[in-house]
Amino acid sequence: MMQVCVNGRRSAADGAAVPLSPRELARSAAQAVAAGATEVHVHPKTPCGHDSLSPRVLAPTLDALRARVTVPLGVSTGAWAEPDPAARLDRVRGWSVRPDFASVNWHEPGAEEVAGQLLTMGIAVEAGIWSGTDGAARFAASPLGPSVLRVLAEVTDPDPATAEASAHVLLTGLGDAHGRPVLLHGEEGGAWPVLRLAGRLGLATRMGVEDTLSLPGGARAASNAQLVAEGLVQYGSFQRSS
Repeated sequence: MMQVCVNGRRSAADGAAVPLSPRELARSAAQAVAAGATEVHVHPKTPCGHDSLSPRVLAPTLDALRARVTVPLGVSTGAWAEPDPAARLDRVRGWSVRPDFASVNWHEPGAEEVAGQLLTMGIAVEAGIWSGTDGAARFAASPLGPSVLRVLAEVTDPDPATAEASAHVLLTGLGDAHGRPVLLHGEEGGAWPVLRLAGRLGLATRMGVEDTLSLPGGARAASNAQLVAEGLVQYGSFQRSS
């Protein structure tokens, strides 16, 4: 499975490849799906370009995406969009237009409550477990673990020389992950080494401008579609060579 992460916390300062408005997000997602992406992960943005969990921001973004693609759509519930745990929970409760799944970063305050609310609303949960945090230990002890859709294993080490080793440490810390499927991905300089590792291990992965703005070799990517297409080549090549 190849998920496309179409924008993340990036802004217009990161270049034209980063879609921000609902229309831009929908167009970029449609191109990425045509290139082979099987799911879409998006950060809905305010008109000023800030991540938001507001129903008034989420609804037009999801509506625009669903007008262009039929694959599952997921959003982030990252604490940077709403730092106060109680306010974050209220935002989620207010979603009238709902994503198919949402990622919850297990190391963040209020993660269990947000995940529980999402599950109550019929929204599947990706358990975001970041390297370098206590997320894996907290998830291992969570009674919600067996109910999540998958584990989103996020390698935050941006160094291409060490990201693969950091990924192995993260996966070891996850143990059996409550028996849930694992999607493994990296970021910045570590994005491509970790994607290739996912191919060798037969794990789901993701690619897009949230994770990296560059192609293997360092050239600037023109679009999410180009990143996805190259990601599938890299993933498949390393899967076959293992």
